[in-house]
Amino acid sequence: MNLELAAFILYFVVVLGIGLFFFLRSKNGGEKDYFLGGRSMGPWVTAMSAQASDMSGWLLMGFPGSILAFGMGQVWIGIGLALGTSLNWIFVAKRLRRFSKAANDSITLPQYLSNRFLTKNPALQIICALVFLVFFTIYVASSFVAGAKVFGQVFPPLADKPTIALVIFAAIIIVYTFLGGFKAVCWTDFFQGIMMLVALLAVPIVLYWAKDLDMSVFDTTLENSLNLNPFSSSWQDIVSGLAWGLGYFGMPHILVRFMSIKNSKMIKKSATIGIIWVVLSLGAAIAMALLGRAYATSAALVEAGQQELIFVTLAKDLFPAFIAGLLLSAIVAAAMSTADSQLLVASSSFTSDIYKPVFRKNASDKETLWVGRIVVLIIAVIAFFIANSKGDGAQSIMNMVGNAWGGFGAAFGPVIILSLFWKRFTYKGAIAGVIGGAVTDVLWLIFLTESTGVYELLPGFVVGALCSIIVTLIDKKPGKDVDELYQRAIDASIDD
Repeated sequence: MNLELAAFILYFVVVLGIGLFFFLRSKNGGEKDYFLGGRSMGPWVTAMSAQASDMSGWLLMGFPGSILAFGMGQVWIGIGLALGTSLNWIFVAKRLRRFSKAANDSITLPQYLSNRFLTKNPALQIICALVFLVFFTIYVASSFVAGAKVFGQVFPPLADKPTIALVIFAAIIIVYTFLGGFKAVCWTDFFQGIMMLVALLAVPIVLYWAKDLDMSVFDTTLENSLNLNPFSSSWQDIVSGLAWGLGYFGMPHILVRFMSIKNSKMIKKSATIGIIWVVLSLGAAIAMALLGRAYATSAALVEAGQQELIFVTLAKDLFPAFIAGLLLSAIVAAAMSTADSQLLVASSSFTSDIYKPVFRKNASDKETLWVGRIVVLIIAVIAFFIANSKGDGAQSIMNMVGNAWGGFGAAFGPVIILSLFWKRFTYKGAIAGVIGGAVTDVLWLIFLTESTGVYELLPGFVVGALCSIIVTLIDKKPGKDVDELYQRAIDASIDD
């Protein structure tokens, strides 16, 4: 048997085993257990799951590939993401865990935003859930495409049969997400996060000691040398790269990890683990891209427009077949860890924020649990057809995925921050912020991104924040019960 194939099979057996284990262990559990792990996740699993679900196959393919092809200006995206991750863990994580618990033990982000203001008006909850369904379905489709592409690299017979590769990849994710729910997703993300970090560190370290590196690209006296000074980048690259970090404050599949941890006292340890992971991972991806510029075959990849395959090429060239198979599994792990989280968050939003409050107010935990599982299947099937569609239409949908980060960050980032740190913040202000941020993000993308070179997340975030603040100041102050909820949530002595 091909050793790369053997490594892949071993990896997928472990992943499916985790899903089956948690299905058997918690088959009598309810909605809260399936969608939020019963708020029982430890600091290591919480941290690794948050970061693994954040960094998809983009971390091992798109990011180093863009640096390889376009230079140091792309490094600012990594810097922005590292800063955003750190600020999110430091300022948002603990408060969101406490506020979501105090706000009627909310299990989804839209549910939290409604319960935070003690309102029975489902408008914001439904709007948020619908946005989640649309963008996350597209996100999942993107992850399906990334996973299927790696399958074609590892299994040559599947290279010209992308549909079969897509079916296999999607089926594995569906099975363990359908069966095990949040706990299965978090534990698979934990192991996948470790795989991603080991793979990212191993490749540049081994590459550095390779004998066929053209180190002259680092000689700054040569005309064609590599410019290692990121501050020489254009102001658009710097501003847009740093703006990526703002997206973290509105990413539902990351924020829900903060809500799931066993208690807020564990956040500090999780934050340390998560920040170290992301700094090491992004740094290794940058190092791999820079060293890759000095590697013999990198120029051919760029010329062929396949620079995203730099990690795949290096893993196959530098390591024995079985080890290379494990390293390539890290790309699949990255795609899976993002897709499974997005499937579950989209499913939980529909079930808890639309189905139960609008259609079946008296639905039992068992009923909502199985509705959630069915929605996982439906979203995955729709994502499969999007990923497998042909022509310009499919490509335009895939291009939107890069903008979904900006959409989520602009729509929800300011609202989440204000809900956690501003006692005066109101429900109408939250609605205005979500709508204002989302609309600005889309309009800037359509009309101004190309001409200004500024990532649409930044103006969307600013306008969303302004809309939230202005409407809140115009609106009447929250009632005493909302003030008491806020005070209870920030009380350091709260037993959560």
